[in-house]
Amino acid sequence: MTITAEQILFYLLAALAVVTALGMLLSRNAVHSALFLVGNFGTVAVFFLLLHAPFIALVQVTVYAGAIMVLFLFVIMLLGAEQLRPLASKLPRQNLVAVGLGLLFLVAVVTIFAQGMGGPVMPFGGPEAERAFGSPQSIGQLLFSGYLLPFELTSFLLLVAMIGAVVLTRDEKKPKS
Repeated sequence: MTITAEQILFYLLAALAVVTALGMLLSRNAVHSALFLVGNFGTVAVFFLLLHAPFIALVQVTVYAGAIMVLFLFVIMLLGAEQLRPLASKLPRQNLVAVGLGLLFLVAVVTIFAQGMGGPVMPFGGPEAERAFGSPQSIGQLLFSGYLLPFELTSFLLLVAMIGAVVLTRDEKKPKS
């Protein structure tokens, strides 16, 4: 059995995804944790590129690694919660239950892979259908032709929500008497 370059890249990215996820979970600094999450989002985007889904990879980077992470960092900085504080009220045996559930999940994953549930993916339309299906061009054409009204209503709703958030958080200056 020969190992291809794509398999080597997959295993390297899988290791990087696990390391960044663990870094996010184990970091005591909330900003560092958010940056580890950005790294994880980036590796997931490369996974989508390996699966020939460029639009989903683009959405992963722009929406999650871009907009959502800016929102997370803004909230972290606004609340001043950069450093995590130890919890005073910890549930009894919480760590034991967490380790038990983690081991149960690991056993389930190993069982699924041992049974061979992840068989090879069969193409369903040839290379031309593969290139056209889910491409950014085909999604853009469909979005701006068949779904133009819902797309514009969504953009209008987001604009109204953004203006509302600015108005609600605006600090009015009182005139000096």
